[in-house]
Amino acid sequence: MKSDIKLFAGSASQALAKKISTAIGVPVSKSTITHFADGELKVKLEENIRGRDVFIVQSTYPPAENILELLLFLDAAKRASADRVTAVIPYFGYARQDRKDEPRVPISAKLIADLIARSGASRVLTMDLHAEQIQGYFDIPVDHLYAAPVFIDYYQKFGTKDIAVVAPDTGSVTRARAFARRLGKDLPLAIVDKRRTGPNESMVANIIGNVKNKTALLYDDMLDTGGTMVDAAEALRKQGAREVYTCVVHPLLSRSAPERIMKSCIKELVVADTIPLTPEKKIKKVKVLSVASLLGKAIMRIHRAESISSLFKEVQA
Repeated sequence: MKSDIKLFAGSASQALAKKISTAIGVPVSKSTITHFADGELKVKLEENIRGRDVFIVQSTYPPAENILELLLFLDAAKRASADRVTAVIPYFGYARQDRKDEPRVPISAKLIADLIARSGASRVLTMDLHAEQIQGYFDIPVDHLYAAPVFIDYYQKFGTKDIAVVAPDTGSVTRARAFARRLGKDLPLAIVDKRRTGPNESMVANIIGNVKNKTALLYDDMLDTGGTMVDAAEALRKQGAREVYTCVVHPLLSRSAPERIMKSCIKELVVADTIPLTPEKKIKKVKVLSVASLLGKAIMRIHRAESISSLFKEVQA
């Protein structure tokens, strides 16, 4: 029953939580988030949740305070005797640090996963992890959704003739191939051969595949500073692409990314609302699509102990 569900919203996902609330007909429960004079956080759940099925919506993009707030919400729900606590994390931060690729560094994604589980989460619902193996870092169930169905519905309204789906690097080939197959049968796939030279630094070495006289659609899970995406777009135009469109799930849009996108040859950047856009990031080229309905369906199916495989299933090549 819907009355058994308690939906809470962290500071990082207030707008998305309200959309989820509307989609499933469950109100956002009351909570207060305050700060002591020194900046220390205090979280309080303002409603009785004893024996209830609790869902806490909070993306963990920077600053790190968003992660801490989620942990405090989870601990509060656990200590208030919730029957089950699900951490709904539309954007899972620190996912790029998923392995020990040099000496004396942490595996940050594993650490965050451990903190979430130890803080009281019974399960995790997340979307488009940067590395799918992160699901294995959790010792609790993880439901991993994909925003692809929302994007596909958008692009199919305009037709898919002469579109070439492009993976911005070799690590995203599987994701881009699956997206291409769902968007349209036999759509060609191209790959940007990107060489990373450091954090947030890379260079485009080559384009693998034919994009001449085609509309190139770059598809990726996140956009941070925009350097890689813009460089890839310019390289595609030089290879004869008629137009370049971009589609990413998580719009971090750090530093000068909005300005960089506006000055580039990219015609449109379509993003999901897993991360809210501040006013300076709401540029004309950005189109925001909501994943609230998708997350809402998953929440209701989790609550009813129903399968959600149809929601997170991604067609594999």
